[in-house]
Amino acid sequence: MADLKHERWTDHWRLFLACGVMILSPFQYGIDFGLIGGLQAMPGFLKIYGYRTTKTAIGWNLTTERQQLISSLMTLGAFISAGMAGVAAKKLGRRACLAIACVTCCVANIIMMSTEHIAALYVGRLVIGLANGYFMTFSQLYIQESSTAKYRGLFLTGFQFFTSFGTLIGTIVDWATAKRPDKSAYLIPLGLIYLVPVILMCSMWFIPESPRWLILQGRFEEGRKSLAWLRPDDYDVDTEANEIRAAIEKEQELNSSVGFIDMVRNPTDRRRTILAVCAVTLQAASGAMFIIAYKAYFFTMAKVTDPFAMTNVLSCIGIVAIIANSLIIVKYGRRRVLLMTGLIGCGVLQLIIAVVYTKQPGTKRTGTVIVALSCIYMFSYNGLVATYAWLAGGELPTQRLRSYTFGLAAAVGFAGAWLTTFTAPYFINPAALNWGPRYGYIWFPSCLVAASWVFFFLPEVKNRTLEEIDEMFEARLPARKFASYKCVGVLNMLDEKARRSIEKEHSIDVLRSEKVEAEIAVSKE
Repeated sequence: MADLKHERWTDHWRLFLACGVMILSPFQYGIDFGLIGGLQAMPGFLKIYGYRTTKTAIGWNLTTERQQLISSLMTLGAFISAGMAGVAAKKLGRRACLAIACVTCCVANIIMMSTEHIAALYVGRLVIGLANGYFMTFSQLYIQESSTAKYRGLFLTGFQFFTSFGTLIGTIVDWATAKRPDKSAYLIPLGLIYLVPVILMCSMWFIPESPRWLILQGRFEEGRKSLAWLRPDDYDVDTEANEIRAAIEKEQELNSSVGFIDMVRNPTDRRRTILAVCAVTLQAASGAMFIIAYKAYFFTMAKVTDPFAMTNVLSCIGIVAIIANSLIIVKYGRRRVLLMTGLIGCGVLQLIIAVVYTKQPGTKRTGTVIVALSCIYMFSYNGLVATYAWLAGGELPTQRLRSYTFGLAAAVGFAGAWLTTFTAPYFINPAALNWGPRYGYIWFPSCLVAASWVFFFLPEVKNRTLEEIDEMFEARLPARKFASYKCVGVLNMLDEKARRSIEKEHSIDVLRSEKVEAEIAVSKE
């Protein structure tokens, strides 16, 4: 293979272009999250789907049940579609699945914009969730399978950046239209949702399909051509393509079948499945979905001055954190340490917010403190947790089961997000428990448990190729030894494993032969 140490990122411009197109998918997901949280604090939206009340600062509120379903049905839909990603990936490529997501997203938005009936709105939220599950799963699979080990972390950081950037755009549009007294207050933001699917649908056919998916399907020559398009002109494409094919073939010899049950059939695949699922779930365990989904409503009920403007500040801080991550942290930091630091920081900050609000609820000073600490929280979450949770979940699955395992991991992650968005209204809504920021008491211990899991179980695979990660798992290394392990080549390791198996069988045959000879000798006597 070519020596990557002396290559510049500009030599990989086609790879950056392809992954840049795929990164539009999380932008769509971020826009949806940014928009829907703001709609629930808009009088124009609440006049149709809410009710008048004197218990809130804006004179309107949304019932707990409606608030739960509007926010959580999207993540429920994402859970369903991500969980079925492995089935779709058997026959359809990454681009085809994303095309389905684009069409589904537009259909969902037509439903949401053309109705004033709450049931139809629920349907629209569920359908757009189905699209978002595909957006988040298959775009990440494409990036993981197409990028080099050197740039994989950077691209996944960019993935999280565009999620947060989409959220920022959504909150800015909400802020700009929030004071409109009629339906246009929320119809204008919803119209923004059409933008990404149209651009993505038109642009992704100009980039090749995932080379690893093509080779896994037995279409080696197409996979080699795809890899050649994604790599620099002087790159040794044949060597990498052959290594990918050989690793897949060797793995299939040892574990021939591909399906849901195969994710847990043998100890190695079972371990990798559990690690991938738990890694993605770290996002939900941090409690971030509560702040991301309900930040405008949360700030409004906490009586923060100009809550919509503050949501923009929060989103900007999250973007700054991701930029800092891509420029500094991703180069010098190890993922295990970063995840533990971020989770502990998120837990402590939510505990402080809860304590401050408990002591002085509803005051201007408390509102200022809540905004300040929430900004630090978003910096910790975006810079240290969100990026690496998805990255770890995508790197750890075995190659032949990657669609199934990552789909399951994404589905469980969305299930955790659904659980958070579904239950949060019970805690923060004035018509229910009315905890408000005191909700942080629940997420502090959750963050500590998640950080402990990272310390004991999550392996460090920074700057490792997917084939090297296969080798380390086949060697059954404990998590603490991954970072220092010297890879010898996955093919050599698998050949050695096969050789030991043959030698073991030969030894058994020799013992049997000796036993037979001994029995014959005894009978002659």
